[in-house]
Amino acid sequence: MPLFICPLCQSPMTPAANTWRCDGSLNTKQTSHSFDVARQGYVNLLPVQQKKSKAPGDSQASIEARQRFLNTGYYESLQALVCQQINKLLQHPAETKKPINWLDIGCGEGYYTVAMTKMGMHNLIAADISKPAVTNLAKTCKATGRLWFQQHQKALDKTAAVYPLVTNAAHLPLASQSVKGISSIFSLILPEVFADALVDDGYLVIAKPDAGHLATMREALFDDVREHDSDKFLEVLRPYFTLIDTHRVSSQMVLSAAHLADLMTMTPYSYRARNEKRTALLNSAEDKAFHTEAKFVVYVLQKKAAAL
Repeated sequence: MPLFICPLCQSPMTPAANTWRCDGSLNTKQTSHSFDVARQGYVNLLPVQQKKSKAPGDSQASIEARQRFLNTGYYESLQALVCQQINKLLQHPAETKKPINWLDIGCGEGYYTVAMTKMGMHNLIAADISKPAVTNLAKTCKATGRLWFQQHQKALDKTAAVYPLVTNAAHLPLASQSVKGISSIFSLILPEVFADALVDDGYLVIAKPDAGHLATMREALFDDVREHDSDKFLEVLRPYFTLIDTHRVSSQMVLSAAHLADLMTMTPYSYRARNEKRTALLNSAEDKAFHTEAKFVVYVLQKKAAAL
């Protein structure tokens, strides 16, 4: 059974070090499509007809700000919790006897993805619609020998083989029932798409901001602060998934003006807040470190046997 399918004709597709090619079996013209592997190590499987803008997804500036901020370790507690839950799911004896495919949707530049590579899966598909984000992730994975065609390194350190893909989450280039688990860290929730990609009884791990997340920052930026309602999407998942666990984690943060600027840039607050509010908040952090709290909730769900 193939893992990947062509984004143009849905025919089975075979990965290779230089070019991915489908067999054209489902193409009305019975011809194959090919997709070159970029020198950085990613594959662009986003057809122009699936784009809603010229450069969809996070910008290079947003990605660089997120990298700087995450490298400080402020969100390490969330990273550890997500990995802990994935590791727990995949350490069951029944799961260790066969190859495990995992999808990290909305992977961004890979802060959480790279940490997942040692959690027990064999193949880790890292997907995002932002080409700059996937390019950064691919560079990191290539430099550390984690890409799918660098099997020698994978055999040495037992990390998952990473497949960095530029793609649309609503049109995943994955065969039905081809992945054991999906992680969505602050990314889109697409119940039917996820259920189709998952094997029976597959897992879905979702991380969202919890109530009170960055409360002092939002209070400084907005006159009317709306609280995060992280549970609201659970209802749309109910026909396809069963909630099996919920975990919460928080982190107190004392931010310099530079770190605060990066945090704002990597969140929607950077363009939703008025410019004068952003400027005033950053100016205040120049004189005194800014205190806020990051609060997250992680949901662990399992696909229902009757789903789809």
